[in-house]
Amino acid sequence: MIDVEKAIVAMASNDVDFVVIGGVALSIHSAAYVTYDIDFAYSRAKDNLAKIATALAPFGPRMRGFPKELPFIWDASTLSNGSVFTLDTAIGDIDLLSEVKGLGDFAQVLASSEKFDLWGFSVNVLSVDGLIAAKSAAGREKDISGLKHLEAIREALTDEIDTGLDTTSNQ
Repeated sequence: MIDVEKAIVAMASNDVDFVVIGGVALSIHSAAYVTYDIDFAYSRAKDNLAKIATALAPFGPRMRGFPKELPFIWDASTLSNGSVFTLDTAIGDIDLLSEVKGLGDFAQVLASSEKFDLWGFSVNVLSVDGLIAAKSAAGREKDISGLKHLEAIREALTDEIDTGLDTTSNQ
């Protein structure tokens, strides 16, 4: 299971341009969701790749599913040669995506995010509507099963706005 706090704090404290997406984003919107990894959308700007390499290096990232004896160099150059990285780390599984199906590239994902105060950092988290778009486009069984939960969250948020109640604490 991923240590969400360590992953987010590592990225945020290194000033990485990222958005929390996937199951962790869903769990931030609703404590009722459990996930075993963390997914980050990230900017492919050269300086940002160096920040990601620095942020995650202490956790010994390796490509998930590859033999441990296979040489793997974790640095900005490696990150510049790919766009999706599924990593096994000392703190759990971390997935890095430069694009999100249903939303587009990092700029579009960022535009579909909202800020949350997490562990002393202002962190971009994919919005409920962004999660719905991404999970609908992904079409995987686990994503489709989570859509009803997301739509219920969106309805509850809409009801809060319609009634003038704001019980969110993310702003």
